[in-house]
Amino acid sequence: MLEFAMLAVAAFAAGLVDAVVGGGGLIQIPVLFSAFSSTAPATLFGTSKLAGIFGTAAAAVNYSRRVRVAWSAAAPAAVTAFIFAFLGAVTVTKIPADFMRILLPFVLIAVAIYTFRKKDLGSVHAPLHTGTKERVMAIGVGALIGFYDGFFGPGTGSFLVFLFVRCFGFDFLGASAAAKVVNVACNLAALMWFGYSGHLLWQLGLMMAVCQVLGSLLGTKLALKHGSGFVRRIFLVVVTILIVKTGFDAWQRW
Repeated sequence: MLEFAMLAVAAFAAGLVDAVVGGGGLIQIPVLFSAFSSTAPATLFGTSKLAGIFGTAAAAVNYSRRVRVAWSAAAPAAVTAFIFAFLGAVTVTKIPADFMRILLPFVLIAVAIYTFRKKDLGSVHAPLHTGTKERVMAIGVGALIGFYDGFFGPGTGSFLVFLFVRCFGFDFLGASAAAKVVNVACNLAALMWFGYSGHLLWQLGLMMAVCQVLGSLLGTKLALKHGSGFVRRIFLVVVTILIVKTGFDAWQRW
């Protein structure tokens, strides 16, 4: 019962953080691995995705009620991300992802430095592209992040927020809303693969899903109440934690 209580709290916290800037897996996955150390990693990842898709979907719905979701960019990115996330999940069963563990901390450091130095980044919603150019860029982002999510995964939501701000000119609030749509597509593709291969603990995942949704509702409320400045600050905190966590993992494997 203590382990289930820990997982419920972790899922709630993951849903809250994920709803704001992504990165909820940083909280949820380590607790899953600690509570079920003898369970196959793929099963724990699949269970985490099952809980996560509910929380992310709840956040996407809540954002769409209060923030104008840029569907012209979010929709093509989501469709492409779905396809490439599935391809990434299949690829990781054939090719080790060790090189990603070494590279990721450096990419995150670059993202953090750029965001910190650009004080006005994401403060104003001023889309940079329209029409065909926007769709092509969205497809590129969806392919890149979708494959990354299926192949490796840590920080997917945060990368999406950053790219929607940097490449499309969205503010952090609008970027977070669009990122949730793409994230749902990534999670759905991964879930299809994990479900097909039998790597799911359904009852545990659904229990955690309820907690994720509750956390997601609170996280969305906080983001909408406090605006893009709040989301930017949380983004920098989450990216910093990601740098420490992924750097430590890379150092251990090195």
